Amino acid sequence: MPAPIVSLQSLTSTTSFDQLLATAQSGGCASSSCGLSGKQDDMDPAIWEKVKDHPCFSEEAHHYFARMHVAVAPACNIQCNYCNRKYDCANESRPGVVSEKLTPDQALRKVITVANEVPQLSVLGIAGPGDACYDWKKTKATFEQVAREIPDIKLCISTNGLALPDHVAELAEMNVDHVTITINMVDPEVGAKIYPWIFYDQRRYAGIEAARILHERQMLGLEMLTARGILTKINSVMIPGVNDEHLIEVNEWVKERGAFLHNVMPLISDPAHGTHYGLTGQRGPNAMELKALQDRLEGGAKLMRHCRQCRADAVGLLGEDGGQEFTLDRIPGEVTYDATKREAYREVVARERHDHVAARREAIGMLKAASSGKSLLVAVATKGGGRVNDHFGHAKEFQVYEASPRGISFVGHRKIEQYCLGGWGEKATLEGIIVALEGINIVLCAKIGDCPKDQLAEAGIRAIDAYGHDYIETAISALYAAEFGVQPLAATA
Repeated sequence: MPAPIVSLQSLTSTTSFDQLLATAQSGGCASSSCGLSGKQDDMDPAIWEKVKDHPCFSEEAHHYFARMHVAVAPACNIQCNYCNRKYDCANESRPGVVSEKLTPDQALRKVITVANEVPQLSVLGIAGPGDACYDWKKTKATFEQVAREIPDIKLCISTNGLALPDHVAELAEMNVDHVTITINMVDPEVGAKIYPWIFYDQRRYAGIEAARILHERQMLGLEMLTARGILTKINSVMIPGVNDEHLIEVNEWVKERGAFLHNVMPLISDPAHGTHYGLTGQRGPNAMELKALQDRLEGGAKLMRHCRQCRADAVGLLGEDGGQEFTLDRIPGEVTYDATKREAYREVVARERHDHVAARREAIGMLKAASSGKSLLVAVATKGGGRVNDHFGHAKEFQVYEASPRGISFVGHRKIEQYCLGGWGEKATLEGIIVALEGINIVLCAKIGDCPKDQLAEAGIRAIDAYGHDYIETAISALYAAEFGVQPLAATA
């Protein structure tokens, strides 16, 4: 008997263990078989095994798997002009921001609690709120405790790289095989505009000398990680007029030294945050400027375009953050890890990924066979699972895809304010959404009301809800065929 169709969104903390197990045992195939079929064709199988469940290192995985960060490393050894770790808003996603700092023991309780309640959890990261390598004792103690209790969870860190070379050997010993380094420059003169000072070898350095030391340590750390077979993701903050053009050179440098991914992120610059850039009027790039730079970088180090610039205490799927549901006052004093729900979820995901990959290949094949030479930018309202499954009024972001004869590519996301609250839509909010959708041709969603649909149309953006709950690529290929008169492959075979 074929397995029932299952919505991954239904597999939440409210789903009972019995329901999950019944789903997983009703015909689901093991992750070692079907899950592997989701591998990208040009990726080494050993690399795929490392990234297939990591939502930050795999665009495909971010549809299914969640990450959590624990804020155990508050000390930092550099000052960045875009950072102010004293600012916190629970509703804002921004690196370095936390609502509460944790001890390693508190972090362990929190991780176990989340692992028991969030079946999508696959990765534990330490991203500050300071620097994970500089505040090393707390980072190491947390990883050692979590690895003992939850041996199947992936461990990763984010670091500015200054203290990284001192700890590469220990990272390898702890089986940490994913490291993110923030590298904003390879020219110290550019770096001096970004970093006022660093603290290294018991001394404080400033200006070009500080940037030179930081650059040398970052390159050394990256080379050491590559030599150990540890995958690296390079984060770079795009700062218009400071390092935007320079990031082309950064991309070349990190590719030469073995970086697995390069993630170019927009500067977040708001005077309310109290950062140097925010207070001096340095603007961040708009969505189309960011995309233009990322497009120029194609062909260099492989790009990550699905980053959400997460908080240092983020919990959940990328684009979502349930961290406020797991504050210390809501965590039991004693917790015991139960792997049942996570194991069941992985079984369901294995089957879903197998079907999704087949649908994606068929959709992309149709576009590649097209001769239109044209492209579409499509914004998708999705809750995850790789499907068009969110109501326009409920969306807090859109995932953006580009469709062309080259295929269907994820090219970024657009954060928005939720349009519908309490059953009513706000006109001012819709106006902001229209601004955020600059350059978008079509919006795909599970449902949309006539009023926002009409106003989007007046702005030159079509909103379509005819493909609710279809795979994203399947829906986009159908749109492309209808838009440019392309015959589906099945009809032309």
